Amino acid sequence: MRRTPLALGATALAAGLALTACGSGDSSASASSGKPAVKVGGAFIPAPAGGDMAAGFFIVHNSGGADTLTSVTSSIAQQVTLHSTKGGVMKEQKSFPVPADGELDFERGGNHLMFENLKQTPKEGDKVSVELHFAKSGTVTVTFPVKAATYNPTAKSAHSSMSAHSSMSSMASRSSVSSMASHKSHPSHTSHTSH
Repeated sequence: MRRTPLALGATALAAGLALTACGSGDSSASASSGKPAVKVGGAFIPAPAGGDMAAGFFIVHNSGGADTLTSVTSSIAQQVTLHSTKGGVMKEQKSFPVPADGELDFERGGNHLMFENLKQTPKEGDKVSVELHFAKSGTVTVTFPVKAATYNPTAKSAHSSMSAHSSMSSMASRSSVSSMASHKSHPSHTSHTSH
């Protein structure tokens, strides 16, 4: 007779623990497959050397479900396009997937924005308002500070000497002009510049 209440209590306790375990498993599963939770950090625009184009970089941190970056707009340019770079080849993209519980990186040498047909040339120290449009998260407005042409937060040699910095700056200016010229001659850009 005494074993029956103990057995019932043990069964109830085991059932309670099983339900708790299931509940915690479901909540983490719903977080990764549910609503996205995007935050944007590390945004910047390197000051362009001249011309009517500029590049932009940032990182999307997502602690929720998957999303898609569908387009970007800014009052500083007539058009903002999305680009990937793989093996040194730049290609315009219609959109970029934002992985669940992951990151989407736009950094030097990789994915980047191109601000085309600039209405005004951004100068170092300026702040540019940019709207990132996501399929599920809607529009996220981000302030992009304009940094030095050589600024690269992912570079290991960020603390170089002033003389090295000035020589790099002049090289970056020439490289930036060359890069912008190659962007304009890129097949995906010829249609944009003809508008």
